[in-house]
Amino acid sequence: MYHKMKGTYDVLPDDIGKWQKLEKVIKNVSRLFHYQEIRTPILEHSELFHRSVGETTDIVSKETYDFVDRGKRANTLRPEGTAGVVRSYVENKLYAQAIGVDKYYYMGPMFRYERPQKGRYRQFQQFGAEAFGSNSPMLDADVIAYAVAILRALKIKDVTVHLNSIGDDASKANYRAALLDYLKPHVGDLCHDCQTRYQTNPLRILDCKIDGGGPILSNAPKPLDYLSDAAKAHFDELTGYLDAMKIDYEIDKNLVRGLDYYTDTVFEVKAHLETLGAQNTILGGGRYNHLVADLGGPDVPGVGFAFGLERLMFALESINFQGDPDYLHLYLMILGDAQKQDGMAMLNRCRMGGLLADVDFLDKNMKGKWKQVEAAGARFVAIYGANEKEAGTVNIKDQQSGEEKTIPKHQLYNHIVAELMKPADSCDSCGADSCEDCEE
Repeated sequence: MYHKMKGTYDVLPDDIGKWQKLEKVIKNVSRLFHYQEIRTPILEHSELFHRSVGETTDIVSKETYDFVDRGKRANTLRPEGTAGVVRSYVENKLYAQAIGVDKYYYMGPMFRYERPQKGRYRQFQQFGAEAFGSNSPMLDADVIAYAVAILRALKIKDVTVHLNSIGDDASKANYRAALLDYLKPHVGDLCHDCQTRYQTNPLRILDCKIDGGGPILSNAPKPLDYLSDAAKAHFDELTGYLDAMKIDYEIDKNLVRGLDYYTDTVFEVKAHLETLGAQNTILGGGRYNHLVADLGGPDVPGVGFAFGLERLMFALESINFQGDPDYLHLYLMILGDAQKQDGMAMLNRCRMGGLLADVDFLDKNMKGKWKQVEAAGARFVAIYGANEKEAGTVNIKDQQSGEEKTIPKHQLYNHIVAELMKPADSCDSCGADSCEDCEE
């Protein structure tokens, strides 16, 4: 027997309805915020992630799935979505057709080699969004509002945005110098990874999972205290927009995020749900003003966010998130081989008209057929046998009302559509909204 690889999982039919509903909510909210879907390859050249995400990040140095193909090319299964979207934006010159801000969203599988746990896998589904073309803090606020709106549409209402700024180039240079001076006498007390980061990327030390809560980093200088005038004005304007939109946020001076390409705004959204406990960060993002240019494009700023859908699905357990009900409009019972061609023709006409319909392919007895009806949740059951074929009729039963009728077989589709369109509280006899129009 074969087994799935560690850190992967199967989405079975019983659970697929929840995933489809989650994806539908995301797509509907994305339309409200005028984001267009973009789909990029799962496989990219390794250099793309090394250059954009950063050689010294945990993602690139420890977690990527890398391999060399038969053409001796280095390839990587994508560990995150932003780099691929920016690559596509540059390669396809999407910036050239812009008349405003370009806004895209994506959903798809990502791959990271890390320890699997509840809500975190080695192959995981990520949803993300990227907006290009403006350095305005108004766009930062719009992106944050978009992320929060998705959670609210999923009935996750108790959320808080954690917000910080790591500043522009001048801010980051000033802060880097101050951080190096502060950490110099403490380097030997840091974890092995952070001792390496001190030489290669000191800002990443603030994101360390080992030293993060210790006194050394707690007392370290904060990026927000080293902002240039321009970066501080950007941050202040952003908080003003969030205040105006009544989006709850906290300024978190320790927040830096783990990717090299961020500039100015960084943020995370935390959901206060029992299922998540203290590890309640559900999405994160920020601004990246140089990434497009770094990957060979023009000097176009960007801002975006992403979250893992498994983590989100885990969070939704505490609010009893349910998928759309699985049901059929019609289950057709064909009695006898001589009726099968006519029956399949009727079934196909109903399906082409948009009805969800199925039939017994196993020639079950009547008891078996009715069990299939119950399992499928069919609203209408139509019976077509030798007598019905001779008379040109079909017997139909409404499982909701219990009403049974014999109708001409060519009226099967129209009959079901008419019944489905009746108001829920209409009279079963005449279809009127009240029964004053008929004797019943």
